[in-house]
Amino acid sequence: MAYNFTEFKRTSATILDWLKKEYSSIRTNQTAPSVLDAVSVEVYGSRMPINQVASILGTGPKSLLVTPWDHSVAPNIDKAIRESNLGLSVSLDAQGIRVSFPELTSEHRILLTKLVKEKLEEARVKVRIERENNLEILDQKEKEGGLGKDDKFRLKNELQKLVDDINQKLEELALKKEKEILT
Repeated sequence: MAYNFTEFKRTSATILDWLKKEYSSIRTNQTAPSVLDAVSVEVYGSRMPINQVASILGTGPKSLLVTPWDHSVAPNIDKAIRESNLGLSVSLDAQGIRVSFPELTSEHRILLTKLVKEKLEEARVKVRIERENNLEILDQKEKEGGLGKDDKFRLKNELQKLVDDINQKLEELALKKEKEILT
């Protein structure tokens, strides 16, 4: 009997996307508008992500220009970025909000690499949980008689290959982010 690992593959892709999103919000020495994705602004009586109330453009190697579509919300955006604890310098001018990325200190780089490793471990735990769920299903199918020992052994090996593949992708993503932080 064939077992379909489609759900495991879908969940693995979701975990990989989650890790990419988490890493995009970690500041490196390179400016990236995605750093501001996690910042929400109080506008029109509700909280909204910055990218829904303003355009964000890179203006140099260490700065961004946030241009609100409604200039009356500029002070709110300024306040939200300051309170975000991202370690960014913010100044309000006639064009919009200028966001400067100060040079990372060695201590801050170490903290960021620890954060990268923590997020990687979170993703690995999610993969392990999903693997255990699939192994339980295989055990249950064997007990019900719908799966022979040889088939179960083969399917476990196939599942382990899928787990190894996703773990390798997660590891590569983490190494890439660490390299960005340390350079």
